[in-house]
Amino acid sequence: MKHLITGIAMLLLFTSCKNENKVIVSVAFTDSLLNNYSDAAVKNAIETDLQFWKNRIVPASPGQLNELKYAGCLVQRFHLTGDMQDLVTADSILFVADRAFEHKETGPNMALVRNSILQHRFKIADSLLQQVKNTGIKKYESATLSFDVAFELGYYPVATFELKQIASPTDYGYNFRRAKLAHYKGELDTAIAAMHRATELAAGNVYLKQAALSNEADLNLHNGNLQRANDLYAQSIRLGATDLHSIMALGWIALVHDKNDSLAEKIFRFIHSKTNAPDAVFKLAQLADARGDSALQKKYASEFVGMATASVYGNMYNKYLLELYTGILNEPAKGEAIAARELLNRTTPQTYAWYVWALYSNNKTAEAEKIYRQHVSGKPLEGLELYWMGKYMQAQNKGYNAEQFFKAAYKNKYDLSPGMARDLEKVLGD
Repeated sequence: MKHLITGIAMLLLFTSCKNENKVIVSVAFTDSLLNNYSDAAVKNAIETDLQFWKNRIVPASPGQLNELKYAGCLVQRFHLTGDMQDLVTADSILFVADRAFEHKETGPNMALVRNSILQHRFKIADSLLQQVKNTGIKKYESATLSFDVAFELGYYPVATFELKQIASPTDYGYNFRRAKLAHYKGELDTAIAAMHRATELAAGNVYLKQAALSNEADLNLHNGNLQRANDLYAQSIRLGATDLHSIMALGWIALVHDKNDSLAEKIFRFIHSKTNAPDAVFKLAQLADARGDSALQKKYASEFVGMATASVYGNMYNKYLLELYTGILNEPAKGEAIAARELLNRTTPQTYAWYVWALYSNNKTAEAEKIYRQHVSGKPLEGLELYWMGKYMQAQNKGYNAEQFFKAAYKNKYDLSPGMARDLEKVLGD
């Protein structure tokens, strides 16, 4: 029996190693995708709708329907092109409509709440939500928007309460949000199951199905199920090839798992050519990190900062900026300023962990320790924050605490930059 158990253990180990080494991202699929990519049909459809609704607007006599539809088209175009000016214009149209009806109609304000969340303007979203609640809003819409705002602000008991108001195993919105809350709590299996249910419930709505598929893929990536993540990203892309988020995720898997940096670079550069958003430049900096090219990493990091600090982006890229300022760019004072600014926007265990890391990086250990004890210790954290808290504990010579954070971070190693993953493997291997 002992020999049988040993044999099974060896077989499982061999199978695990084999799966680790298996190439996941199909070069043939990605080459075909990039070579045949065309967003012309989607752009033309959006542009046709956009012009239709725009032409129906009478500036001297603001209405609601035309303005809402026009603003919605602008948001659609933003998702496709990454042009922030579309969001700015959409907001201005909605504000005009809201004022025209003396804040008595819910439509414009509800759209403004959603747009504010999209732009990481969470306190503004909360203020707008209170206005729309005073106007009168349906129970379901009130609960879903309240959950969205509370969740982003870190008001988790409120988010939990609002989620219960719409609890239904057959509702897409409920399952989508249940997955988000479960992910925050570290209940990844529950989160994945709920998001998968949302995918099933999306039925023929391509937009909702793609949103659920790509989010389910993200959750599987967090959980280390890279083959499953890859398959889900591919499903979303097949539904609509303009899903740049999923395409870029394939590049990430190619980089961190398959070690195919050439394919990853091809994908990241392709994304960069298709959108005004700076995300692909951040990925190129991480690609340079994987190659050990610190000069190129710094070049892309500086390029990303130049793009992401434009006033139009506000707080949308604070997390990435903090990682670069406290990393390759070595500008800890700027990192501290970014982390402090984020706390004005939302106070969550994650954002407090950012501040702890920023303070420590800027040689303010006493302040960092105070914040850690008050707002971070014992709270749920994600991969990046777990890694940072491990480094912080390591610097305090708290070896056991550091190891616990590092082990937890390693479970989310595919969320970390290549340099962080290398560092974790070295620390945990010693």
